[in-house]
Amino acid sequence: MKKNVLFVVNPISGDLDKSSLIEAVREFAATNYFGLKVYETTGKNDLKEIQALYNQYLPERIIVAGGDGTIKMVAEAMEEQDVIIGILPAGSANGLSVDLNLPVGIEENLKIAFQNHYIEMDMICINGKKSIHLSDLGLNANLVKNYEQSDVRGFWGYALQAFTTLTEPDEPFVATISANNKTVDHVARMIVIANSQKYGTGVIINPNGAMNDGKFELVILKSLDLLLIGKIITGNMPIDSEDIVIISTDKAEIKTDYPVHFQIDGEYCGAQKSLEIHILPKQMKLAVP
Repeated sequence: MKKNVLFVVNPISGDLDKSSLIEAVREFAATNYFGLKVYETTGKNDLKEIQALYNQYLPERIIVAGGDGTIKMVAEAMEEQDVIIGILPAGSANGLSVDLNLPVGIEENLKIAFQNHYIEMDMICINGKKSIHLSDLGLNANLVKNYEQSDVRGFWGYALQAFTTLTEPDEPFVATISANNKTVDHVARMIVIANSQKYGTGVIINPNGAMNDGKFELVILKSLDLLLIGKIITGNMPIDSEDIVIISTDKAEIKTDYPVHFQIDGEYCGAQKSLEIHILPKQMKLAVP
């Protein structure tokens, strides 16, 4: 009996042509005697389509080529199923693959994606929406909004927006945070809700994070001057600094004194005044090195 594999490709993620990637996956599957079904996402009804394909082929694993958004969508589609998800990094927002320390080369990634070593990864639920990676309130969410509205893509587009966003920052906001049976007020520039350690750029924002520990971290950045940003970007996140507070918990509530820009996994979600957050333990099986 051939084992079936479903391959989900986001054809437009990261502005890269996917034909050579699809070819490589076809070859690997054929060589290793897997039955392969390729599905290219369209942005319309993808979740239902993937569920229908799963029911038709009953694949023992699903390989995903795309950014965090595509991976999250597949995870949601497979919520009821016991299936291992493998990742081939191919998106602009690839925070998850950076966090899993996936290699750069396609061959190595194929081996990992098809092999049996996996972790059971938690997700975070924020106001009913799922986050697999990093969400934040404040400056970075504003940056994501500006980036989505801009014409310049890729690293330079991001750098340009970062500069604009930092030079005209919003006022700091006051956040009332309830977690671990305590309620505290913090004046903040940005609060990161982190299931893992790194942004897709490789920047470590949450040094203590693990994706399968049943907890998430709130990383509260009180000031964001260029010096602190420089330290974070160069990987010298000063966790003992007075400017940074980290709270580790399995549920929390955040209320702010005015609506603050908010994003989940690189997707802008509008300005919010109140967030209800809890961990969803062991939500998906993920192939890892």
